[in-house]
Parts: sequence; C-alpha cells; structure tokens
Amino acid sequence: MIPEIKKLAEEYVSYIRLEKNYSSYTVAEYEKDLRDFLLFLQQEGIEKLEDVDYPVARLYITRLYDRSYARTSISRKISAIRSFYTFMNARYGIEDQAFRLLYHPKQEERLPAFFYQQELEKLFEVTIGEDFRSLRDRALLELLYATGIRVGELVEIEVQDVDHYLGIVKVMGKGRKERFVPFGSFAEGALQNYIDSSRPQLMKQKKHTKLFVNLRGDPLTDRGVRYVLDDLMEKASLHTNITPHMIRHTFATHLLGAGADLRSVQELLGHSHLSSTQVYTHITNEHLRQTYLQTHPRA
Repeated sequence: MIPEIKKLAEEYVSYIRLEKNYSSYTVAEYEKDLRDFLLFLQQEGIEKLEDVDYPVARLYITRLYDRSYARTSISRKISAIRSFYTFMNARYGIEDQAFRLLYHPKQEERLPAFFYQQELEKLFEVTIGEDFRSLRDRALLELLYATGIRVGELVEIEVQDVDHYLGIVKVMGKGRKERFVPFGSFAEGALQNYIDSSRPQLMKQKKHTKLFVNLRGDPLTDRGVRYVLDDLMEKASLHTNITPHMIRHTFATHLLGAGADLRSVQELLGHSHLSSTQVYTHITNEHLRQTYLQTHPRA
C-alpha cells in the first residue's frame, strides 16, 4: 500500500474511533472495508485518492459483485468509503463526488431471522451448570434476550452499570446515546450468580470493571461473544447460523408478538427511527399468516 494513502487511512480510522466515538465493531468493519478498497487502488495502479473518479468507483463496486458480496455488505462498503472521502474533503480538500454519486444497491426483501421459543429454550438448557463458564454464558444469554441490546453495547457494560435493585442496565448505544434498559428476574438471577461466583474467579487478578470477561479474565470482545454463541448452538444441536443480532431480533419479535406497542419496542432497542422497528411487525404478521394457513380448516 502506498505510504501516503496508508497514512491518510490511519488518520481517518483514528478520527472515527476517537472523535466520532464509533463502536469498536463499527471501527473494525470500516477499517476492513477501507483496507479492501485501498488494495483495489494498488492493484489498479492508482497512487492518489484524487485520481478516483466515478468510473473507478463503479469499477470497484463491479468487482465486489464479481466476488459475490451480499448487497448489504456492498452498501456498507459504499458508506464506509463515502465517509472516508467526506473526511478527506473536509480536511484536505480532496474531491469526494465519486462515491457520493453511487447509489446503494436495492436491498433484498429479507425478514430478520429469529428463534422460536422452543429453540431458545434449548439454548438456555445447555448453559445449565455451576462451573464458571456456564454461569457466565447463562448470564450473557439471559441479558441479551432480556434487553435486546447490541453486542457492541453488551461488551461495553461495566459492573457498576447494572442496577440490581431496579432491574435496569445502562448501555451506550450508537452515537454515544445513553439509555437504560430493564431486565427481568431470570436475567437478574443469572447476573447475580455470575458476578458473585464466576466473574471473580475468571478475573485472575486482572484490574478492570467490564462486566463480561473471557476465560483469561480480559474483557470479552465482540468476537468473543460470537464464539460463545456459536459454542452454545453446537451444544444445543441447532443447525443454523447464530449472531448476537439474531437474539436482538428474537427479543423484538417476541415482545411484539405478545402485544407490546411499537413505540415501546423502539425505545428499548434504541432505534432513532420507527421505520427501523417496523420491520418486526412484518415478522409477526407473517407468523400469524402461516399459523392461519396451517390451522384454519378452509385456509
């Protein structure tokens, strides 16, 4: 990679991490997207950011399609590179129209995946145990399902952010927006057992206040949470791909399916726009439709 461009990319990554306060997950994804784009420039023999015009930007997107990237991934890459060029334009006057002119690919109409209650119970069953790891995994799973928080929010929770008396946890959402999310008795019991019995033993003299830790006592990362969930899925013999966001989808779907109003679910999820929450009504409506078709005598 050309040293000058590499230096500018590093400057941008520091900017979104320190000044924009993007989550560690978002920073890592943007950094990966930017690295991929800069590798493309190197392969095309383009040595200056100023030399990227609209045809070059279109060529890059075509290459992404050739590599079978999903539309959502391509859309995120466009956003990441557009943001990078906006930063370069503001700081150094580099022309940023190439990616501004690009359209985001039309998204596929796919409903968010979620767990049915029976599947979720299988996950909880495999966390039963009194060993340190089982106590941690159960607390993690219970809190994710009880609150619907994002994985980036989960790993940033400090021990003191949990109010056991009121049954709420303070989380820092997107854009550094702070909110308080309630949790129920199941999560409370699991958290208390983990904090009292498991976490002190896992810490192994480590000095930090993050709520969830790995088996070495260090703060659990986004990747670590995904590893925990993958392990639970394997133990439960559930043949599907699981992500922390799938637990979030399940949280919202189950609430709406039980009669919760859309505005309340929006606030609990930390969505800025109601349209982001409305997708879950499509899930519950489709579930009702399938139930009707399967059970009504004249469906």
